[in-house]
Amino acid sequence: MRIGEKAGLPAGTKQMRDAFGEALVELARADARVVALDGDLSSSTGMGAMRKAFPERFFNIGIAESNLVGVSAGFAASGYIPFVGSLPSFLLSNAYDQLRLQVAIAGLSVKLLGSHAGISTGREGPTSMSIEDLALTSALPGFTILVPSDQTSMAAAVFAAAEHKGPVYIRSSRGAFAQVYADGKCRLAIGQANLVRPGGDVSLLACGMMTGVALDAAALLAEKGCQARVLDMLSLNPLDRPAIAAAARETGAIVTAEEHLVRGGLGSSVALIVAEEHPVPVRFVGIRDTYMESASVEELMSRHRLTAQDIVRAAEEAIAAKRKGE
Repeated sequence: MRIGEKAGLPAGTKQMRDAFGEALVELARADARVVALDGDLSSSTGMGAMRKAFPERFFNIGIAESNLVGVSAGFAASGYIPFVGSLPSFLLSNAYDQLRLQVAIAGLSVKLLGSHAGISTGREGPTSMSIEDLALTSALPGFTILVPSDQTSMAAAVFAAAEHKGPVYIRSSRGAFAQVYADGKCRLAIGQANLVRPGGDVSLLACGMMTGVALDAAALLAEKGCQARVLDMLSLNPLDRPAIAAAARETGAIVTAEEHLVRGGLGSSVALIVAEEHPVPVRFVGIRDTYMESASVEELMSRHRLTAQDIVRAAEEAIAAKRKGE
């Protein structure tokens, strides 16, 4: 089990929001241009760390997401590096017009944190779940999208976002993820995937919470004599085209895994590249054209086929299809 706050995670594992807050404070200490803009959710998103460490650089805009984005655009146009924190179900849905007109078209260096993304709000129900956020941000030309898979990669994402010129969306979660980068080191380069497990029989391409689940699936496949390559797709936009093409050529079968709608997310983007570069069987593990009911994260993952066993089944289907083609 690699998900949730009750998953038996190793001591010292932080919630993703806490990892974000700590990294933002560290960044702010190194760069006086960094400011934090909050949508009245600092106690939930990790932005509260900035409020405590740098109150003069923390601005609570209130429950007014359109204004929140507009103010952040003003900061960016004035030479600051604004980090904006809110739930993506509020931030993207309520302020999409401002994100398009004032940030994306203008190419401003606004950094968005979408906290409590995906299904991590669990029992709070579908209105607070953001299962469309990757599709929405992917539709904005020039937007970079980073999807950290653990606390280490979250810190790396914060620093990479600050260095990047242009708008960035960082997808975060409510709880903690198991450590994908157990040594505490993560190289995050925009436009590049990270190989976290080698293998030549099938490739598992995952992002966020699902990277840890994909590693569990790879371990299960190894027990069956199947060696799965696992790629952590930290950079969702731009994607690592060479790594995806190599996975297609070298393993001949691909499975994508995401805590998001399959349409418009990682799966759709990977399929496009595979079709253009080296067509092979691709299977998709993700949410299928539905809003999700109120339940625990673990229950939702089981009901909607987002578990390690579901990735194993998808991998076996992709490998069978590959063999038929051979």
